[in-house]
Amino acid sequence: MANLREIKKRIGSVSTTEQITRTMEMVATAKIKRALDREKRSEAFRDAITDVMLTVAGDTAAETVSPLLANPETYECALIVAISSDRGLAGGFNVQIDRAVEKRIEHFRRHGAKRIELITCGRKVSEYFSKYPDVVMQVVGESDNPSIERARAIASYIEDGFSEGKFGRVDIIYHHAKNRVEQVLREERILPLDPVVLKTARGPRNNENEAPQRISSPFTYAPSAEHVLGKLIPTYVLTVIQQALIDSAAAEQGARRKAMHSATENASAIISELKRTYNRVRQASITTELNEIIGGAAALEDY
Repeated sequence: MANLREIKKRIGSVSTTEQITRTMEMVATAKIKRALDREKRSEAFRDAITDVMLTVAGDTAAETVSPLLANPETYECALIVAISSDRGLAGGFNVQIDRAVEKRIEHFRRHGAKRIELITCGRKVSEYFSKYPDVVMQVVGESDNPSIERARAIASYIEDGFSEGKFGRVDIIYHHAKNRVEQVLREERILPLDPVVLKTARGPRNNENEAPQRISSPFTYAPSAEHVLGKLIPTYVLTVIQQALIDSAAAEQGARRKAMHSATENASAIISELKRTYNRVRQASITTELNEIIGGAAALEDY
C-alpha cells in the first residue's frame, strides 16, 4: 500500500489538473454563446440564399447556365473540404472528422475517382493528413474565428476547378453545433448543384417544414433568370463554406466544454477516492503506532 506522502502528492497533482480543466470549461462556456449567436446569424443567411437558389433553379433550364450545375455521371477527380479545430482537448471532435474523411476518400475511389484532393481547415486535420499526397490547401490558426478571406479563397478554388472540369464532385465535412452540448457530424455535397442537393442542403431535420422551400411569391428577373442564377451560384458556394467554418467553430467550443466538464468530474471522483485511501492509510498508521505503544508499555510492566 502506498505511503501517506505518495498519496498526498498524487492528490495535489490531480487537484491541479482539476483546476485546469475547470478553468478551460469556464472559458469554453463563455465563448460558446458568442460562437452560437454568430452561427445562427450565418445560418439564417444560408437558409435564405438556399431558398432563393431553389426558386430560381426551378424557373430556368439550369443545366445550360453554368458548368457549376453540370452533373457528370462519372468523374476522375473529386475534392473534399475537411474542417476541424486547431487545438485538441475536445473529446472525439477531431477524430470523427479524420475518420469521416478517410471513409469519403474510399467511397470516391470505389466509384472510380483516381484522384481525391483535400482542403484541410484546422491544424489537427492538417497534421493528420500531412503525408497525404493531394492536399491542395491548408488553413490553420483560424478555427475559433474563421475569416471571410479564407472562405473566399476556398470557394474560388472550388469554382475554378469545377468550371474547368478538374473535378466532378465537391463534398464538405464538418461538425454542426446543434446546441450548447450536442454536435452533429455533417457530410454535404457542395457541387454539382441540382434541386435535390438544394432541398437537402441543411442536413438532417425533424420534418419537411425545416427543409429549403421554393419561395411562393413570383419573381420578375432582369435581364433573365439564367443570368441571375449564374450570379447566385458563386455567392451560394461562398456562403456554404463560410457558414460551415463558423458552424464548426461553435461546435468546437461546445465539444471542448463537454470534454472538460467530463474531465473535471473524473478528476473530482479520483480525488475523493484518493482522500478515502489517504484516511484509511492514516488510520491504519495511527492504529499501528498505538499498538506499538501499548505493547511497549505492557512489556515494561512485565519487566
